[in-house]
Amino acid sequence: MYIFTNALYLVAGYIWGDWRNWKKYYPTFLFFVVGDFLYNFLLYEKSMWLFHDVILPNHTMITLLAMTVSYAATVLIYLGRFPQGWKKQIGWFLIWSGIYMLAEYVNSKLGFITYHNGWNIWWSILFTGIIFMILPIHHKRPLLAWVISGVIIVSLLSIFNIKISDMK
Repeated sequence: MYIFTNALYLVAGYIWGDWRNWKKYYPTFLFFVVGDFLYNFLLYEKSMWLFHDVILPNHTMITLLAMTVSYAATVLIYLGRFPQGWKKQIGWFLIWSGIYMLAEYVNSKLGFITYHNGWNIWWSILFTGIIFMILPIHHKRPLLAWVISGVIIVSLLSIFNIKISDMK
């Protein structure tokens, strides 16, 4: 399932991604990847969600594939075609949040993602919205995005009662 999904992102990224200006988006792509690495590292012992697949052997391989293919395509399309005007930006935000949430919903119904330790689809909706709000902020004002992300990380660790001892 995840190979198919990433193949779709690869094709979409190739067709609609702003490859001419990839260097402009590279820092935000890395920001996106670092966020996922932090989740996987900090919550290794107490995951909120886990990916499963019939071909890829484990969560780590699925995550690495998403980081390299899906996140690159997402950043190149989402930021590369980010519209002017707040109404169009809200629509673009809703389209991309919807794409990610539709994929997650289907994957959860098929058993390709499972939720743990209090996380559920509603938290994913909120978190996905945060991701798509923070990416353009990072693109324009990276330090502000890091500060906001730090506050969000600390808040989520507190909400889900994640202690330092829960971390690997």
